[in-house]
Amino acid sequence: MKKTLLLGVLLLLLAGGYWYYRSMSSGPQYSLLKAAAAAQAHDVAAFEQYVDIESVASGIVDQVTTQSTTLKLLNPGGAAFMGSLRLLKPQLAAAARKEVQRYVETGSVEAAVAAQPKRAVNVSILGLAGKVVSPDSKFKDVKYVKEEDNGQALVGLEFTQPKYDTTLVLELKMLKRDDHWQVKQVTNTGELIRHVARLEKQRMLGK
Repeated sequence: MKKTLLLGVLLLLLAGGYWYYRSMSSGPQYSLLKAAAAAQAHDVAAFEQYVDIESVASGIVDQVTTQSTTLKLLNPGGAAFMGSLRLLKPQLAAAARKEVQRYVETGSVEAAVAAQPKRAVNVSILGLAGKVVSPDSKFKDVKYVKEEDNGQALVGLEFTQPKYDTTLVLELKMLKRDDHWQVKQVTNTGELIRHVARLEKQRMLGK
């Protein structure tokens, strides 16, 4: 009787382990791990399989253009041209893709920014991202994963923000592809910019 019970428990554990492996290997978190591995390996083609860079950049530009006043706190004197960004969105999204590709290739933000062509309006997507997730920030945890029936998922990634002694959650919209998930948008860029601006204002007033 005991052997039968133990065998049943073992089979349940094996079935549960297999289900967990299958759900992880086909879920959004696994695709994010693959994207991170591709970036570490400097494999641009593999990275773009899991991250639609141009779509992400286009969405960031859309949200940034509504934050010109707020951005003055984070980048004094640099927000005057934000109103014109929407008109330049296609060019900026394409340029951002090249910038991120260069970053994945080299692992260097400086090299990626330096490789950008000179334009009348120069905007670095990596530079804007650095206003929210600073260089000394560290990934902390996957805060949540919300999969929907329509092949879409929202994933919250929690990062430390040592400058303000807090953490921030970056929300990614991901879409299901044939055998993997792909990041299409950072949904809360505008919200994070406003939040970081408030923290910066509090830090400045506290000095």
